[in-house]
Parts: sequence; structure tokens; C-alpha cells
Amino acid sequence: MPSNAGTHGEHGEHGEHGEHGEHGRHDAAAPQAPREPIPEPTTADLAAAFPTLQPHAMQHAPGFNSLVVFDHLEAWNNAHGSGQSWAAKGWFGGDIDRLWLRSEGQRSEGRLGEWSLDALHGHAISPWWDVVAGVRHDGGDVPGLTRAALGVQGLAPYKFEIAATAYLGGPRRAELAVEAEYSLLLTNRLILQPTLETSVAADDDPRRGVGRGLGHVEAGLRLRYEITRRFAPYVGFVHERRFGRTADLHRDAGESPRDSRWVAGVRFWF
Repeated sequence: MPSNAGTHGEHGEHGEHGEHGEHGRHDAAAPQAPREPIPEPTTADLAAAFPTLQPHAMQHAPGFNSLVVFDHLEAWNNAHGSGQSWAAKGWFGGDIDRLWLRSEGQRSEGRLGEWSLDALHGHAISPWWDVVAGVRHDGGDVPGLTRAALGVQGLAPYKFEIAATAYLGGPRRAELAVEAEYSLLLTNRLILQPTLETSVAADDDPRRGVGRGLGHVEAGLRLRYEITRRFAPYVGFVHERRFGRTADLHRDAGESPRDSRWVAGVRFWF
């Protein structure tokens, strides 16, 4: 009996080891790569996955919408005195055609200074760009000035917001204003916003302190905290410099061609 048991055990061990060894050899011989490689996407596959957006593809929202944004509503106090300023824009309409309103201005030493209001019809020519045309009115402590306006605005690559507008008529005959801004998300709520504005005029407008050529460049850097997406207080720094004939006109009026100021304000939309 003992000899039979030993013989049976040996056979069992040899059988198990033989099966394990055979499975191991099969696993080692299994191919590592798939039998049928995944084919590379064709041009037709890429076109189907990433279709080009057409203007009519934007017609998906309700027929009428609106948005009003106060980008800047701020105050300052520096060596040249205290003041307040605003910059706001809004649109009303559908996905393709809209009424755009843009306004900016300032108040200093208790007096309303220069201000402007643009009323423009905007037509979308792509998912990211609009052509705008309408009128602009400049007001303030000098006689008002109304001019025609024509330009483009939209979102450039890398999410730069750009607006370039030509104003035609009046003493300056023609003027080109360009604005650019970018929003850098430091966190989900803390956002750094650099801005740049410049203008070029075709002729002198002494009443408003604007000379031909490059008139002024204004650069700003504002850091805001979005308490909610609709409301964000901020602090920032703004530097403005005038050039050429515009600088000469301001010097003749006893004003400095440069101005730097720390600002504090709020940005909100509804």
C-alpha cells in the first residue's frame, strides 16, 4: 500500500508540473501585438470627427439673447488727482445679427470728461468673428462729434479678444482704434487680465487734444477675484503715454503726455 501511494503521488506531481509547464510555454509564445493593427485615420475620418463649423451651425440658441458687460468700473487717486472711469459693452439679438453698444469715459475732479458711445450692427462672418458698422458719438466738455464706424471684432488664436474699428468723418477725417485683451486664469476664480489700447488719426483735432499719427497707447494690468462669475472686484495698474502731435497738444495745454495710476474697481455682467 505505501508503495502504491507513493507511485500515485509521483504521477500526480509529474502531471501537474507538466501541465503548468505546457501552459507557460503557450503564454510565452503568445504574440504581444494585436493580430490586426488599428489603421491610421484617413482624411475622411478626421473630417468626420472634426467638421468645419459653418455660420448656420451657430443658429442653435433661442432667437433673441442679450449680454451687458462692465469690463471696467474703477476709481483712482494719483499725483494728477482722483477720478473714475468706465468701459462697458453689450449686445442684443441672435446668433448671426446683433446690436452692439460700446461705451467708455471718465470723470475727474468732480467733472465728467471725455466719453463715447458706439451703436453698431454686428454680423457674424465666422464662429469667432463679427463685422460691425454703425455710428460713434464723442461727448464731454467740448462740442460733440458724431462719426461713422466700421470694423471687426472677435476671438483671435490663443484666446486674445481683439477689436479694430475705423471712425470716419469729423476734424480727424479718419481714425483707427485697436483694443486687445487676454484673460489668464491663475486659479478658477483669480484672473489676471492684461489690456492694450492704441489709436492712429489722419489729421489734427486740437479741440480734443488729438494729433495726427500715433496718438496714444494705454496698457493695463488688472487682477480680479470672481466672487461669482457675474461679479468680480479687482485691483490694477494702468499706464498711458501720448506720442507725436498728440503729446505736443497736451504739453501746450499744460498736461503731461504720460500718466500712470493704480486703480480699484469691479467687473460685472448681466
